[in-house]
Amino acid sequence: MAEVLLDFQFASSINKVWDALTDPDTLAKWVMENDFKPVVGHKCQFRNDEWNLVVECEVLVVEEPNRLSYTWIGGPIDTVVTWTLTEESGTTRLHLEQTGFEKEDQAYNGAKYGWAGKVGELKKVLGESQE
Repeated sequence: MAEVLLDFQFASSINKVWDALTDPDTLAKWVMENDFKPVVGHKCQFRNDEWNLVVECEVLVVEEPNRLSYTWIGGPIDTVVTWTLTEESGTTRLHLEQTGFEKEDQAYNGAKYGWAGKVGELKKVLGESQE
């Protein structure tokens, strides 16, 4: 099995980053339109009508403000996305782990590239400059 593992750093507080990961209106600005709620067991969708893409999710873990996990099922992938947040010295570290890929194929590489781009959008939403 292959996993996407990515690390990001933010100047924003851990609570501000957490809110950007869990508020549906903010998520829509950097991921996709959605009906997300940070409630374990909540089933939701992320949608991109332009690409005719629907991602089915179920919230698995909510440990505010440190850990959020949900299924991410769409197209050829059936995976789990886990965000881990830690705060130290005035910065927030965000670790992304997406598990469940059978191998490092097009879906895996697309997820890795896609999340890196999406987190770049998150930095803009949070008012942080790209480095």
